[in-house]
Amino acid sequence: MKLILSPSTDPAFNLALEQYVFDHMDRSQEYFMLWQNKNTIVIGKNQNAFAEVHHKIAREKGITVVRRLSGGGAVYHDLGNINFTFILDAKNATQLDLHLFCQPIVELLQSLGVPAEMNGRNDITIEGKKFSGNSQYLKQGRIMHHGTLMFASDLSVVADVLNVSSDKFHSKATKSVKSRVTNIAPYLTSPLSLEQFKALIIKHIMKTDQAEPYVFSAQDLAMIQKIKEERYDTYAWNYGYSPSCDIVKKDILTNAAWWKST
Repeated sequence: MKLILSPSTDPAFNLALEQYVFDHMDRSQEYFMLWQNKNTIVIGKNQNAFAEVHHKIAREKGITVVRRLSGGGAVYHDLGNINFTFILDAKNATQLDLHLFCQPIVELLQSLGVPAEMNGRNDITIEGKKFSGNSQYLKQGRIMHHGTLMFASDLSVVADVLNVSSDKFHSKATKSVKSRVTNIAPYLTSPLSLEQFKALIIKHIMKTDQAEPYVFSAQDLAMIQKIKEERYDTYAWNYGYSPSCDIVKKDILTNAAWWKST
């Protein structure tokens, strides 16, 4: 398995990096990637960007919105969160098995005294509180599994920015499931910095503490930048791709409602 450590905290770059590894790098290899994004909401491919995010708060807090290739619900990333990705060839895959990729993370956390467990959806939880949302993308027998690990995220921002305002959306898009959330750090039996935690993840997944990350060439980086500019930096992908919806606007003063069909 090849280790990839993203050199960037730009969400559009990191999603382009995932896609580049998935689409263009050697399919005979398996890849494990760790990456972090500065403040952003990452929505699922089939979600409506307008329905999932409280955009006024997002603008005020400088939070970007980016759409990923996989389905599932919206998640918040900040620099207190770590993202992990597995990319591998599985020619006979006919369904997505999230537990297969989440179990190593659960095992590591349990070894650190954290009572982590998979729940019935796509989440890893502690005492019923979500700290890791997971989703997968399957194409031509190749699988990308990615998940969040909220280590020391600002939970107040999570609650605010994913709490859509009084406008109501009626859409066929996939809607996020509201969950109580928590961080990993408070449950550790011995304190760890985020960098120490990342090192433990790498050692556990790679089965060595000597794993050398893949070094991207100038040509690699140019292709990643091209994907970023053509997809993940664009309004057409992040917002325009949203499934159509109806919006009910409520006027607080008159309690009137009017419909606007988009």
